[in-house]
Amino acid sequence: MAERRSFFKDIPDVAIAVAVVAIVFMLIIPLPTMLLDVLMATNFLLSLLILLIVMYTPRAIDFSSFPMMLLISTVYGLALNVSSTRLILTKGAQFDGRLITAFGTFVVGTGGMQGLVIGLVIFIVLIAVQALVITKGATRIAEVAARFTLDAMPMKQAAVESEYNQGAITEDEARVKKLEIQREADFYGSMDGATKFVSGNVKVGIFITVINVIAGLIIGMVFRTETFSNALRTYTTLSIGDGLLAQLPSLFLSVATGLLVTRMIDEGSFGQ
Repeated sequence: MAERRSFFKDIPDVAIAVAVVAIVFMLIIPLPTMLLDVLMATNFLLSLLILLIVMYTPRAIDFSSFPMMLLISTVYGLALNVSSTRLILTKGAQFDGRLITAFGTFVVGTGGMQGLVIGLVIFIVLIAVQALVITKGATRIAEVAARFTLDAMPMKQAAVESEYNQGAITEDEARVKKLEIQREADFYGSMDGATKFVSGNVKVGIFITVINVIAGLIIGMVFRTETFSNALRTYTTLSIGDGLLAQLPSLFLSVATGLLVTRMIDEGSFGQ
């Protein structure tokens, strides 16, 4: 019975390990378009769930696994982006990924070159807002919070020790307070590095979108003998749809990161 309880206890750890290994292999192994649609929808819902969890977390350090979740979500999104790029360049106009096609068609529409320009402008504006406003601000706040938390750590520990020597708190209470101080320093130290994942994800997303368009034009006109206008519309539409599906979850994660690092003093949910 004890072995059975231990087995069920280890299931979450095994599932996470398998998922992380599968994400790494997704960077190399091609995925079918149907599976890609399911995984992209899962990525969207996962990032939205993380944002909601952050908004309902009473204290920032209560979500201590957020830096690890941020890393896994970022790698997961990049793996999907690499897989979609492979399929777009391989299939071209025959690409049948429903989510990417739907997003690209919705943004570009049927307005010809005008629709392409509008779609590119929307995509660029979204990237600029995420990179220059949300991500940059969250990164700066995380750096300052980590530095001040580490600088204040000796004084906080000395204050706890003083309260214990005066008899204001018990030994167990002093141990709990010191542990909280250590957890807070570790959390903001991790967040200082975790914010770099988000900013790096934005830069890679821009690079992948540009590569999709340029490589798509070369493959379409040289190897598939398509006209310039057809190749431009096909690969630009798919690249915009792919970029939006990659950047929207990243935008949710950027907002969640900003909300979490700006709540280092307040306690209670976001609504409170």
